[in-house]
Amino acid sequence: MRNLFIKKHVLVLIALIALINVAIAQKITITGVLKDSLGSPLEMANVVAVNQETKSLDGFGITDPNGKYKVSVNQNSSYSLKFSYIGFQPKELLIKTLEEDLQRDIILAEQAQSLDEVEVVYEMPVVVKGDTIVYNTDSFVTGTEKKLEDVLSKLPGVEINDDGEIQVEGKTVTKVMVNGKDFFDGDSKLAAKNIPANALDKIEVLRNYSEVSQLKGVTNNQDNVALNIRLKTGKEKFWFGEITAGLGLDNRYLAHPKLFFYSPKYSVNILTDLNNIGQLPFTSRDYRNFTGGFRSRTGNTGTSFNVGDGGLGLSQLQNNRAKEIETRFGAVNFSYAPTEKLDLSGFAIYSYANTDLQTVATRTYISSNQQEVTTTGTEQTSNLGLLKLSAAYTPNTNMQVEYDALAKFSDEHEDVGILSVADVTDQIFENKQQTPSSFNQNANVYYTVNEKNILAVEAQYLIQNEDPFYNAIREIQPFESILPLNEDQANYNINQDRKIKTNKFDFKTDYYFITGPKSNINFTLGTTQSSQKFNSNIFQILDNESTLAFTDDDLVNDVEYKFSDIFFGFHYKLIVGKLTFNPGFKVHDYTAKNTQLGASVTDDLFNIVPDLFINLQLKQSESIRFNYGVNRQFSDIDKFSRAYIFSNYNSMYQGNRDLESALFHNLSLNFFSFSMFNMQNIFANINYSKRVDAFKNNSSIVGINQVSSTINSNLEDEVLSGSANFQRTFGKIKVSSKGSLSYSNLNNIVNGSPSTSESLTQSYRASLATSFRDAPNVEFGYTYAVNNYDNGGNSSTYYTDTPFLKVDAAFLKRFIFLADLEYYHYRDKANSINNEYGNLDTSISYQKEDSKWAYSVEVTNLLNNTELNQDSFNELFYRTSSYVVQPRYVMLKIKYDL
Repeated sequence: MRNLFIKKHVLVLIALIALINVAIAQKITITGVLKDSLGSPLEMANVVAVNQETKSLDGFGITDPNGKYKVSVNQNSSYSLKFSYIGFQPKELLIKTLEEDLQRDIILAEQAQSLDEVEVVYEMPVVVKGDTIVYNTDSFVTGTEKKLEDVLSKLPGVEINDDGEIQVEGKTVTKVMVNGKDFFDGDSKLAAKNIPANALDKIEVLRNYSEVSQLKGVTNNQDNVALNIRLKTGKEKFWFGEITAGLGLDNRYLAHPKLFFYSPKYSVNILTDLNNIGQLPFTSRDYRNFTGGFRSRTGNTGTSFNVGDGGLGLSQLQNNRAKEIETRFGAVNFSYAPTEKLDLSGFAIYSYANTDLQTVATRTYISSNQQEVTTTGTEQTSNLGLLKLSAAYTPNTNMQVEYDALAKFSDEHEDVGILSVADVTDQIFENKQQTPSSFNQNANVYYTVNEKNILAVEAQYLIQNEDPFYNAIREIQPFESILPLNEDQANYNINQDRKIKTNKFDFKTDYYFITGPKSNINFTLGTTQSSQKFNSNIFQILDNESTLAFTDDDLVNDVEYKFSDIFFGFHYKLIVGKLTFNPGFKVHDYTAKNTQLGASVTDDLFNIVPDLFINLQLKQSESIRFNYGVNRQFSDIDKFSRAYIFSNYNSMYQGNRDLESALFHNLSLNFFSFSMFNMQNIFANINYSKRVDAFKNNSSIVGINQVSSTINSNLEDEVLSGSANFQRTFGKIKVSSKGSLSYSNLNNIVNGSPSTSESLTQSYRASLATSFRDAPNVEFGYTYAVNNYDNGGNSSTYYTDTPFLKVDAAFLKRFIFLADLEYYHYRDKANSINNEYGNLDTSISYQKEDSKWAYSVEVTNLLNNTELNQDSFNELFYRTSSYVVQPRYVMLKIKYDL
């Protein structure tokens, strides 16, 4: 069966390659050089080829730094070749193509009349204005696109990564706006998944983006990219949206209404989603990563201090899939500008998910080479909520004042049944509950005193409450030397309560002194003040439902932890030609104090850490960047609490009140090159991290049970990672390839003895994609991944081969067919695992021209694959698993465009 499948797949690829070769063979190329009247080349000029018979845009090009252009067009056709450049008179050239390439050099004369009087000769597919690239979406779409992410994937230099984030020229988009207004505080994933494709007019890519105009020239914004979505409308006020509903076999359903309203003064976006077919609009990971716009605009402080999120290690979904998922989602985003100087905005998000997970996993413990096989069934219920209000006041061009308030709350519950087979067999039931909440306020002031002096003040205050509860019921008594359990019971019902309260204040002020047209000095003064209280206790529920409380000092935590960081920083930025040189240092005065059992331990530290940023701007869209920084890492209160804490049914943790900080050296080298001339995008990066005095788990493992504590170790860890991406468009064909690898060398302490573990993970992907306007389009490619884990000669290697194929085709003018196929071959070097499975999602839709109604039939997991495979690695064990996913779903959907 597998061989037949592979043969068919290869035949399809051969046929597609033949189709592409035919398409390329029917094209010719028009090249030339565009200059001004003095003979100087014109870079970033626009060239379009309009078919005289069909009046359609058949090709376009952008000139390179030497003024060279290149346009691919059809053979034996008549074209109007139009040239335009800001400040110059447009020029038109009529050309009759045959079967050979042509060359035409063009000279443009400077524009005599004002720009307002210039006649627009054609809607340019791409316009470059300094750091802004404007894409006219109609020039790239084929008519089968449904959402913003479908359109973005057609644009040169733009990708949607595996996490649903938008990346432009290799950089993750930090903000998405619609008509200049933040869309859910710029969240790129919500925008990509929800904004309808038919509402788009233009997409503006804002490179070197700074939210504060005063800081644009003094801060390093090379990695900051934002998108502004321009909507199709000529009206003052307008609204749009769609309602999608679907029913399927086995009581499956989907309802997805969304509404958008925009006007010059205010906007409202309403998103809803209810379904039980595994389409997750908002995940727990999205919730935890959702900053709500709380990010510093003036760089990091050289200190890594996180107060934690009170998590219980709830089970995570693989590829956002599970055995069963039911979800409800609602979100409202608004913006309102009562005056030209004041902007108000905010959002509210609610997400509910009920999820069933089933996994069979094998853990191999590194120190003993012992294996544990677990069969796990999990039911998880999650309620997540966010509420954000923001205000921005700009009384004049020299001042900007901002205030934000973000509330986050959640109610999560998980029931787990585990059958563990190792040296003994144990049936375990776990219950995890948590309702953490936080309230974060942020106030910023940016003020330009005069042309040589700029001030930036940022303050943030966080209040956070966490209350994770853990319960484990086991047939076999765990941790006999630690827990004084009543053994005269039918089973062991163990419980743990925890409470963590946090108050954290951050303040930072930056002063920029402009020393010249291309240089400035930056002084930073700031502080972080944090206070945390932590309580925990472990108790046993007896058969008669009474409670046996454990009062031992080793089983009850009552801890107070205060952290103080007062810092001063100095940086000098200088631009010499193509080189930006930005060295600096930070001076820190730290105090960390934990109080428990009537005694206090105080750690005072004075620390100076350097950092360096270098940017070599080879061309407007080509650069090499180097970053070096030293970070001092401090732990939160969990790591200081000396009484035992349950991590899971076979793992306990005991903090270390004498724990000190750790030092991280981080280096990164990045290369980036983007050419509009040949639609080529190249980026590569190398990152190296070395941990000194690193936090290490000192673990004692007996069988599958482990007890860990954190210590400062003089054993150094090293992590080296790198990635590279190449993308180029040849006419209607886009070629893409990417690769990544990560190597880690970690030193561990297990059962009192040091040990070293290494891992090397690699992933490579190559693909070809077509973008024909009238013909079916395909993307096909291949992904190969290798994960190798080694500890003292005990190694395991896992391989995954994944050929994939995507098809979208419009036919009979009203039908659209979509298919997305991935085929996996997962195996290990020892030949103990050899699994093959495929996943195929298909749909066919019908929409009459100019009709608001659309009908579709969608089939999810057409091949009815039942599982996914995954492997992972940490300092104590490596793990491979078989993970059950939802079966085949068939659904009839109806969509109405509002």
